Amino acid sequence: MLFFTLDDLLAIKLSLQTAAAATLLALPAGFAIAYLLAMTNMRGKALLEGLVNLPLVLPPVVTGYLLLLLFGRKGWFGKLLLLFDVRIVFTLRGAIIASAVVGFPLLVRSIRLGLEGIDRQYVQAARTLGATWWDTLCTIIIPLCSRAVLAGMTLMFARSMGEFGATVILAGNIPGVTQTIPLAIYQYTNSPGGEKQALALCIVSICLSFAVLLVGEIANRHLKRS
Repeated sequence: MLFFTLDDLLAIKLSLQTAAAATLLALPAGFAIAYLLAMTNMRGKALLEGLVNLPLVLPPVVTGYLLLLLFGRKGWFGKLLLLFDVRIVFTLRGAIIASAVVGFPLLVRSIRLGLEGIDRQYVQAARTLGATWWDTLCTIIIPLCSRAVLAGMTLMFARSMGEFGATVILAGNIPGVTQTIPLAIYQYTNSPGGEKQALALCIVSICLSFAVLLVGEIANRHLKRS
């Protein structure tokens, strides 16, 4: 029988909050960068693509440490945020930022594939008929790549749910504050007699991840039929 403590329930709640916030906050920037990579001939495209995909190949702890340098009290962004009394390190904001950075490449890659699959003749025809760039974006580009956007959001949400390395460096492992499911599992595996609680949270993590992927697939099929 599965039994969860209050800290376990908070870890589940924080995992869902962190993944949802990271995905929604990253979506506008992810779409913009994917658009630049897929629909424009800008210079430095290879450099931008390399920077976007860097978190995929870097160890998560390296990503977390770099974020710690940026958002710490002596970091570039950290000093600026302190002027507004905003703290990132060892807060839920830090967990969200870490998850957003690590999952961002998956979001961009999925949206970019969708944008590259759009027939450019549709866009050219709309512009020829007098549609503005914004009208073309909202009525043609976004609807045609909506499935790719949904796939990217699903992958990023699932990846954020499982984020560990960058989160523990930037946000720490504070129960009820920044402790997500992976961090709680890590804590239990390093505590005597914590195997059952770790297994219970593993089952929850598997179920949540599967549910996210299943909902994403169902929504994807619905968009395909519509």
